Amino acid sequence: MQNLDVISVNLWQILISLANLVILFLLVKKFLYKPVKKVLKQRQDEIEVQYTAAKQAEDQALKNKEQYEAKLTGAKDEADSIIKTAAETAKRRSEAIAAEAEEKATRILRQAEQDAALEREKAADGIKKEIIEVSSELSKKLIEREINTDDHKALIDSFIEEIGEGNE
Repeated sequence: MQNLDVISVNLWQILISLANLVILFLLVKKFLYKPVKKVLKQRQDEIEVQYTAAKQAEDQALKNKEQYEAKLTGAKDEADSIIKTAAETAKRRSEAIAAEAEEKATRILRQAEQDAALEREKAADGIKKEIIEVSSELSKKLIEREINTDDHKALIDSFIEEIGEGNE
């Protein structure tokens, strides 16, 4: 048989290796595992804080969006109200201007009618004066001479012609 020293199991060496492994495990656990776990916990906490901040920022952004939309709607309503008020004001002003223009036109027409009536009265007074003057002239001529029927006709014709010329 061959020598089994190479494959032999040495109990002391196994125990020393196991003790080394346990010591190494405890050292790694104390000096590496706990600090690494602590660093990982800090990173996890920082990530959660960032997630919380991001969620709050998103919530704030949504709230701001809703406020913006509400203000935009309010601004549109206010603009519509201003436009409606301006249109109503313009309509009232236009109606007032039209009424004032109509009233002024009516006054001008009344004044023109009064002026025309006054001018007619003046013209009638002028015609009456002309008739009176012509009549008095005719009377003078009649008185100055004796009138026969031919003279009378001629005198009336000339009187009518004088009246016609006076009206023109």
